[in-house]
Amino acid sequence: MPSLLEIQRSMAAATLSGDAAALAALSIVAGTINPAARVDIYRNNVFGNYRKALAATFPVVRRLVGAAFFNAAVDAYVRAHPSTRGDVNRYGGELPRFLADYAPARGLAYLPDVARLEWAIDQAAIAADAPPFDLVALAALPEDAHAALRFVLHPSARLVESAHPILRIWQVNQPSFEGSAGVDLDEGSDSLLVARGGRGVDIERLEPGAAALLRGLASGEPLASAARVATAAEPSFDLAAALRTYVGNHVLAGFVAPESSIGQRPR
Repeated sequence: MPSLLEIQRSMAAATLSGDAAALAALSIVAGTINPAARVDIYRNNVFGNYRKALAATFPVVRRLVGAAFFNAAVDAYVRAHPSTRGDVNRYGGELPRFLADYAPARGLAYLPDVARLEWAIDQAAIAADAPPFDLVALAALPEDAHAALRFVLHPSARLVESAHPILRIWQVNQPSFEGSAGVDLDEGSDSLLVARGGRGVDIERLEPGAAALLRGLASGEPLASAARVATAAEPSFDLAAALRTYVGNHVLAGFVAPESSIGQRPR
């Protein structure tokens, strides 16, 4: 008698990929409907639910390619990347990478990055919160410790970079957009910060210095190192002003002091 795990694996294979051997292994008692038809009903429901869920997460991608193309891509994605968790809100993170290799989408070089932006927006909205930045603890540190500080970004903060004008593409495909919907794909690249603010998720286009600073801090670099790269990218970059801004709007949620227990991490 097959174990529960074996039954679950056979059901997944029969449903997602139409595996005939897996279907036979289930030994379904069909009654008036044959086993394949019974699984087809279940398969249609499963794929229909995934299409709806991912359409809610990636509405601009769906609008750019049309419903038929999007549904076919989702079906292929689900087969290639079956969900490993029960929370459908956390499913879809691999879709941008999948679209980059999806043959029918190869003529749409910007599409994977638009999907990355939409995934960042979706995940920023449901990310954990963090306690207020502890300015008192920061002020208590000796000045010579500042260069080695490592800052912690808010759980909702995400950096999205693209060689394409993905913010413009996203903006003109919003239901409330008014004006010319034209997009010049040669307009240039985008470095974007996506983070949850007081009124929901905000998207900020970053100048080279800010982008370099946040990229460095997000990867765990000490402040001095991230600041050097930021200044190299933008000689007029104002580090003090940037820190005030990103502490003030909660993009920076805490810090870790060098070889010290003084500091704060988001909980």
